[in-house]
Amino acid sequence: MAFQIVGTGRAVPEYILTNEEVSKLVDTTDEWIKTRTGINSRFVSTHETITDLAAAAGKKALEKAGLDATDLDLIICSTVMAEHASPSLSCLVQKELGAKCPAFDINAACSGFVYGLDIADAYISMGKANTVLMVGAEVMTRHVDWTDRASCVLFGDGAGAVVLQKGDGLKAIHLTAKGDDKLLSIGNTFCKSPFGRQPVLDPHFKMNGGEVFKFAVGAGLKDVKTVMSKAGITSDDIKMVIPHQANLRIFQVIKDKLGLSEDQVASGIDHYGNTSSASIPLMLDELIEQGRLVPGDIIVMTAFGGGLTSGACVIKL
Repeated sequence: MAFQIVGTGRAVPEYILTNEEVSKLVDTTDEWIKTRTGINSRFVSTHETITDLAAAAGKKALEKAGLDATDLDLIICSTVMAEHASPSLSCLVQKELGAKCPAFDINAACSGFVYGLDIADAYISMGKANTVLMVGAEVMTRHVDWTDRASCVLFGDGAGAVVLQKGDGLKAIHLTAKGDDKLLSIGNTFCKSPFGRQPVLDPHFKMNGGEVFKFAVGAGLKDVKTVMSKAGITSDDIKMVIPHQANLRIFQVIKDKLGLSEDQVASGIDHYGNTSSASIPLMLDELIEQGRLVPGDIIVMTAFGGGLTSGACVIKL
């Protein structure tokens, strides 16, 4: 295990969409949303692009690390979908920051940040990079059907970033994938081709909530137990579990099954909503900024998402 987190940053849009405002768009209520998801509000991009958010989060992470963009050896961005199929989000972030290093995107849906950490670990372990910027950035509100009350209430926009350097902070990491395009998907759009019929895919977010819930709880518990065992820690050693911010009920099940206290499970879903792969780094930066996490603390990150993918890791700050 090769890296240490040396800086964190986050960025969110200016506009805050409350449950009351959502109830004017679809047949729902503030109470219905809060009871089922734990969400009170979410940040929604109006004029900000995903590049704006990703670059801003990356800049803040570099500032906190006391580093310049030219110190970076690699930029990795996790996103479901950026403005362009090409150039990649990471290349545009590189341009905005003034970095000179290689850059590429990954897509593991909501698990993307944890997947990205694993890739960064490999680069640093092999001596191919000394300083890596890992960014999770999403503008999920542009992928939802705002007439579907079951899904449009869930999502928010934002970006979170970490700067990683060689160290021994990463204690264990575990990733999984189980190919499935039925339970959770976002379709793409294509130009017409004269060479055969092209598939017509709905560009809106689609999810079988009940089945995804089962997968999230099962995979989350298994992944966390796996990395805890690999790291040789118990629940008492954990300062904070930072789960992907998808649903408050999932947090509660994982907390109870692992014997954790309320203070040991980070929750920001009330004001962020589900920001996909941005959710964990958003929470990490917020917790550090609030002084709730300090150097030496042991944290567990766990995520699940479309793919289906999941992953967890143990990190000592």
